Amino acid sequence: MIRTFAWLTLHEALRRRLLQALFGLSLVAVLLTAWGYQQLTRLPPGRNGPLTTDELHLITSQVLILVMFMFSFVLALAAVFAAAPSIAGELESGEALAVMARPIRRSSLVLGKWLGLTTVVVGYAIVASALEFGVAFLATGYFPPHPIEALLYLAAQAIVLLTLALLLSTRTSSVVAGVVSMLLFGLAWLAGVIGGIGTAFGDPVIGRAGVIGQILLPSDGLWRGTLFSLEPPLVLIGGAAAGPQFAAFPFFAPAPPPLLYLAWCVVWVAGGLALAVWGFGRRDL
Repeated sequence: MIRTFAWLTLHEALRRRLLQALFGLSLVAVLLTAWGYQQLTRLPPGRNGPLTTDELHLITSQVLILVMFMFSFVLALAAVFAAAPSIAGELESGEALAVMARPIRRSSLVLGKWLGLTTVVVGYAIVASALEFGVAFLATGYFPPHPIEALLYLAAQAIVLLTLALLLSTRTSSVVAGVVSMLLFGLAWLAGVIGGIGTAFGDPVIGRAGVIGQILLPSDGLWRGTLFSLEPPLVLIGGAAAGPQFAAFPFFAPAPPPLLYLAWCVVWVAGGLALAVWGFGRRDL
């Protein structure tokens, strides 16, 4: 039954043309950024002459990080606004009443929708990111040092936000679930930036803000993993040489998330999914 609901969720996403819209807009973005990468190879010579290969790759890496930050936001938006109405919307329209009138477990409905939506957002994350890495390499010869890890971190971030929106969807309206999820996503990222500033200036209290935010909502911690996976060795060496002050830069991660933190992310998603099943099971239809 879970697979049935997962397939129905995928079919609904196709019917609403969610995937077509995501891939269409992403293809436009990839083509525009491909043109931008090509222009980097035509930058006029500076005081020290034409750009060296290392300099070109360094510039490309920073542009790629900014582009992937945009993709992470689009992916988060897609995950949230696909999951937010998945249950609340059907309750509001009365579709869930017709489905649940049959002898069907509510847990199967929640888990099936989560599985179907996860397939959508993970597929989008992999295809869009792979295309972006490909055009950057074709235009400049630069390829991120850890592309697979970057894809996995980005997909995991989307899964976290999808789980949060689905959880809220079981107890609130679709509008509230979507707005609250995106607000918490923004606050988690802002907490990470503030925590980096606190670390840079040696303030442990402010520095803990980023840690607390990454624990309460792991989206920013996983984005830091994406950042680290995209950074070339030159950036990491430069950041280490600059000392803790470089932590204030919001697009730099000195190290990947530790295994203990990744384990916490798995527990967080499993716990959020369990709460969604529990909450929907006790909601009056």
